[in-house]
Amino acid sequence: MTAAATLRPPEVAGIGRGLLFALIAHGLLILALSYGLHWRSDSEPAFEAELWSSIPQIAAPREEAPPEPEPEAPKPELKARQQAAEEAAAEQREAEIAIAKEKKRKEEKAREEAAAKLERLEKEKAAKEKEAKDKLAKEKAAKDEADRKKDKAAKDAKEAKEAREADAKREAQRQEFLRRIQGMAGGTPGSTGNAAQNAAPSAGWVGRVKGKIRPLIIYAEDTGSNPTTEVQVALAPDGRILGSKILKPSADPDWDRAVLRAIEKAETLPRDTDGRVPAVLILSFRPRE
Repeated sequence: MTAAATLRPPEVAGIGRGLLFALIAHGLLILALSYGLHWRSDSEPAFEAELWSSIPQIAAPREEAPPEPEPEAPKPELKARQQAAEEAAAEQREAEIAIAKEKKRKEEKAREEAAAKLERLEKEKAAKEKEAKDKLAKEKAAKDEADRKKDKAAKDAKEAKEAREADAKREAQRQEFLRRIQGMAGGTPGSTGNAAQNAAPSAGWVGRVKGKIRPLIIYAEDTGSNPTTEVQVALAPDGRILGSKILKPSADPDWDRAVLRAIEKAETLPRDTDGRVPAVLILSFRPRE
């Protein structure tokens, strides 16, 4: 026995009989298909015949179909169970609808509450911001007012100090002038004798004096009134202003101070036509002349 014969599988028993049965089955299948295609191809002669009966006969009545049996009425217990099931189903649907409505209502309420809360928070925030702004504005206004009052107080104090110093200077100049006048006249303080020269100044000279002093008056108030201030001016023989004071004050102290400051700024006055300058000169000033 060779190695090839040893490795070959054993032959199956009955293979020939199976092959024969397969061939017979295929042949029968082919015959059946051929017959199925050609069995109506043969044409046979057709015959017609009419049958007459000598005696008419009544056709037999048509048999009626038996009536269908009526459906049996449902039993009361079954009907009750069906009705209960339907009612339970309806209640279940109503309950589900009610739950859905309640859920929707709660959601809408929650949205409305959230929107209202947000709006309330925005209003509170805006109110707080406005309050803070108002507070800052009030603090700034109070600070500005305090600074303004402080500046005004400092300015008033400075002006008052300058006015006191000017008054003291004018008083010192006046006293010096009086001593000089008394020495020139040979009199004593408090004497009532006539001066060495008692001639009055000319009218044109007074106008020239006012014309020099008036442009130096700085007075910005415009109250509608026209106050009159009468001042006395002490002069040296060369026209220098030695001092001045208010003889008749007006109703406006600012106007009085403005006139005194203008006289002080003038420093000197022009001589009269004869070259003389009076020792004492009385002048009156009004804002509108």
